[in-house]
Amino acid sequence: MDWRARNGRRKVFNTPGHAHELTFSCYQRFPFLKAQRTCLWLASAIEEARQKYDFALWAYVFMPEHAHVILFPRRQEYDIGKIAGAIKLPVARRAIHFLQANQSAWLEKIARQRGSRRERLFWQSGGGYDRNITSAKTLLQMIDYLHLNPVRRGLVEQARDWRWSSAAALEGGNSPIPIDAILWE
Repeated sequence: MDWRARNGRRKVFNTPGHAHELTFSCYQRFPFLKAQRTCLWLASAIEEARQKYDFALWAYVFMPEHAHVILFPRRQEYDIGKIAGAIKLPVARRAIHFLQANQSAWLEKIARQRGSRRERLFWQSGGGYDRNITSAKTLLQMIDYLHLNPVRRGLVEQARDWRWSSAAALEGGNSPIPIDAILWE
C-alpha cells in the first residue's frame, strides 16, 4: 500500500479554545536532544513558530530522545499540524546539515529507503502525538507529567533542576524558553 494512501493516522482537532500537548520523538528514539546545540535549535524553532503562528507556550520539556510542548493557539483558526511542522522541520534540517558538514557516521543510522527515494530522518515518522486539552484539571496533570519526566528517569532529583524544562519558570525561576501566563478561563 502506498504510504500516502494510509488513513490510519490519528485525527487532529483544531478546536478554538483548546490547548495542545505535543510530543515529538527522535528517529528510532536516538538521544539527539542530549546535545546542547540540538536543544538550542529546538528552542529557537519553538520561538520562531510561536511568532509565526501566534500561540502561547505554557510548558515544555526536552528529554534526550523526545520533547513535550504544551501550547495554546491564540487564533480562532489554526492548523496544529502546521505548528508542529514549523517546530520540527527547522531542527531536522539543521541537524542533518550539521551531520553532513561533519561527515558523521550518524548519517547512515538515520537513513532509510522509501520506494526509490533515500531519506534521512531526525524525528520519528508521522506527526508525533497531539492531545487536545480542554480542562484546567487535565492541563495541570499534563504539566506535572511533563515536568516529572526527568525525575522519573533519574536524571535530576527536582523537576526545576532539569535545564531543558519550563518547571523552574513555573516556580518563578528562569527557563531557556520564556513561557506565557496560563489563561484559566
